[in-house]
Amino acid sequence: MSRVITISREFGSGGRELGRRLAEELKIAYYDQEIVSEIARRTALSEQYVRAVEEQQPMFSFPIHIGRTFYPAPNPAWEQHMTVYQEQSRIIREMAEKSDCVIVGRCADYILREKKPLRLFVYADPESKLRRCREKAPAGENLTDRELRQKIRDIDKNRARYYEFLTGKTWSDKLNYDLCINTTDQVIKDLASVIARLF
Repeated sequence: MSRVITISREFGSGGRELGRRLAEELKIAYYDQEIVSEIARRTALSEQYVRAVEEQQPMFSFPIHIGRTFYPAPNPAWEQHMTVYQEQSRIIREMAEKSDCVIVGRCADYILREKKPLRLFVYADPESKLRRCREKAPAGENLTDRELRQKIRDIDKNRARYYEFLTGKTWSDKLNYDLCINTTDQVIKDLASVIARLF
């Protein structure tokens, strides 16, 4: 029986660290930024562009109405967005076929639904997410608490829209997941050890 774990996570909740530590505990593959690199390699798009596209809802091109016929206007941004998603889906399926693994984000729970992965959703309270973001912030980032809270809200909102657009489901709906994990005031390493025992 294959072991595939998908992790959806709020920004600043520690979901990425949890996924990495869980993969280490189980001695299985871990995929996150590797997916972005592979999409960029296969599509000739830059990694920066792929990251920008990944968690934002595509913009629709409204049809131009002439008489009684609708002619959709060409929309290169829409087409590139769908190219990224289709390539991402292919890569995620290939990775899950190749070996047991943990996959972070990118609608992997939906893409791999037929494989019935263990689907995790990781969240935390706002103050905990703020603290974690401060600890992990890149050098030189000098956001005020207010600016950082807004950044967290914006990223989560984009993730929710992207997920809903591509899956037709609500990102934070607990019914989409097998296990919802609140990391508020928790040690991620300890949580990973507990979850690993489910296998």
